[in-house]
This record gives sequence, structure tokens and C-alpha cells, in this order.
Amino acid sequence: MTSANKNQLTKLVLFLMIAIFALPAIAQEKIKWISFEEAVELSEKKPKHIFIDVYTDWCGWCKKMDASTFVDPVIVDLMNDHFYAVKFDAEQKDTINFLDTDFVNPNPEGRRSSHQLAQALLKGKMSYPSFVFLNAKKEWLTVLNGFTKSPDMEKVLTYFGENVYEKQSWEDFTASFESKLPPAESQ
Repeated sequence: MTSANKNQLTKLVLFLMIAIFALPAIAQEKIKWISFEEAVELSEKKPKHIFIDVYTDWCGWCKKMDASTFVDPVIVDLMNDHFYAVKFDAEQKDTINFLDTDFVNPNPEGRRSSHQLAQALLKGKMSYPSFVFLNAKKEWLTVLNGFTKSPDMEKVLTYFGENVYEKQSWEDFTASFESKLPPAESQ
């Protein structure tokens, strides 16, 4: 084997090793975030729960959710399997029609002015991040406030996403819940 062939073979092996190790990072699934309007429209065609992440651009805990909980593979799978996942900027300026009502930001140029739909979804308790759960009929189920680690989010997503709430109390569910997270993470 010539020196040039050895050099090409070395480059090929190096390329394949990089590709093999990089592939899982590239192939890792992400939550399929869509707009509120898309979620409502899709839910009409194929009924599914709607999960709404109500956030603001200035919220540090919102960014921490995006960097930790929302990239956890178990959370990603639960979200993509059971929900239309929505990122909803609580201070956005766009008018949104929901259930034949137009919701607006009453002071779109104002500092930290919240959108009427965010106010309605959060029942006036403006806290970020907050996570709103709607059933497939677009009826409000509950809201979860604040930064939520993967183990707690997994329980809530399972409880609502798999319709356990229709037949079992939260207390009974949590007493028998078995996490799919790795043992160190599910603590």
C-alpha cells in the first residue's frame, strides 16, 4: 500500500468515526413546536391534546426549560406522541382568533404588556414559564407554573397525554407511576 493510499484510508476511517459519533446528536428528535393557530387547526382534523408553553423573551427560566427539560428524549417523545406543542409568546402583538373570539395585546408597544389570550389561558395569573393543557376538544384542563424538571414534567405529560385524568386521581396515578427516565434522572 502506498503512502497516498494509507493517507486516504486514514482520512476515510477518521471521517467514518466522526460520522458515527456525530449521528446520534444530529438524529436526536426535537419537540415539534407549532403556532397556536396551527395546533387548533390540526386538532380539528386529527383530535389531540394541546400543550402550550407560555413564555416571554426575557424569561430566564423559560430558556432553561428549552435547554434542559424540553430536550430530554423521554419528554420529546411524550410531547410529540400525545400533544400539539405550542410556543406562545405572552407578549406577542398578533391578533389571534380562538373559539370565535379575537384576542389581542391591548398595549402592543408597551413594555411587558401581556396578550389577552395568555391572560385567558393562565386565568390571569401571569407567571413564566407556564404550561397550559387543553384536551382534544380545546377545553382547558390545567396550568402548570414555573420551571419543571423532566421527572415532574414526565408525570404531568403522561397523566394528561394518555387520558389517565379521565379515570384516575392525580394522587393514585403518582403513587403507581413508573418513570421511563434513567434512574439518576428520575429522582
